[in-house]
Amino acid sequence: MNLQLFYKILYTLCLLFFCNSLLSQKSENQFYSLKIYSYSSLKNEKQIDTYLRDAYLPALKRISISPVGVFKLKDQSKDTIMRTYVLVPLNSLDDVYTLDEKISQDSIYMSSSEDFLNAPFENAPYNRMQTIILKAFDEMPFLQAPLLNGPREERVYELRSYESPTVTLHKNKVKMFNEGGEIKLFKNLGFNAVFYSSVIAGSQMPNLMYMTTFNDKKSRDAHWDAFGKSPVWKKLSSLPEYQNNVSHIDIVFLYPTSYSDY
Repeated sequence: MNLQLFYKILYTLCLLFFCNSLLSQKSENQFYSLKIYSYSSLKNEKQIDTYLRDAYLPALKRISISPVGVFKLKDQSKDTIMRTYVLVPLNSLDDVYTLDEKISQDSIYMSSSEDFLNAPFENAPYNRMQTIILKAFDEMPFLQAPLLNGPREERVYELRSYESPTVTLHKNKVKMFNEGGEIKLFKNLGFNAVFYSSVIAGSQMPNLMYMTTFNDKKSRDAHWDAFGKSPVWKKLSSLPEYQNNVSHIDIVFLYPTSYSDY
C-alpha cells in the first residue's frame, strides 16, 4: 500500500468516526435546568429581570446555550410570594456542573451582573433560588418553541408536575407518556408542548414535569376539554398496566417575559 492511499483511507475513517460521533450526540436527550427565583416585591422583580435580560441570557448565548425561556406566574402580583422561572437547555450532565464556572470566566457577564451577584444582605434580590434538573423524554428529546400568535401577556404556559408513589410507578408513568402514546395524543390535539421530562434532581421526587402552551385561557380550557373527551385518552387511562402511577399533581400557570426566547 502506497503512502498516499494509506492517508486517504485514514482520512476516510476519521471522517466516518467524526460523523458518527455527531449523529450520536444529536440523538441524545437534552437535560434542562429549571431555576425558580422566589421574591416578595416589585423591586426584586426588576432586579431579577435586569440580571436575566442584560447579563445572564446574553452570557449563555455567548457560549452557545439557547434558546432560554423566562416565565412569570399569571397574575403573580396578587400573591405574597412571586416567582420567576428560567428554563435552560443543556446537552449533558457535564454542562450542569460547568455552566456557572464557564459564565464566571466571562468578563462582560461578571461586570454586568455585579450589582445582582454582590448585593448586600439587606438588599438581596430574591428570597430563595431553587434549581430542578430534568432529562427530556425519548418521544421529545429536545426543547421546542411553541407555535403561538397571541400577545405574550395573554398566553398560558402550563407547567405540570406529576409525582408518583414509587420510582417504579414513576417509570410506568413515563412509559405511558412515551410508548403509551400520551405525548402523541397531546401533539395531535395541538397542545404546543415545550418539553416533557423526568426530574433527576429536585426537592420532590420521583416525578415528571412537562410544559404545554396556549394562546389564552379560553384556548387552554378547550384543549383540555378535548383531551378529557378523547377516546384515545379514555382507552389509555383505563388500561390496567397504567393504574395508580400518579399520587400528586401540581399545576402552575405562567406567561413568557418580553425577553424570553419562548
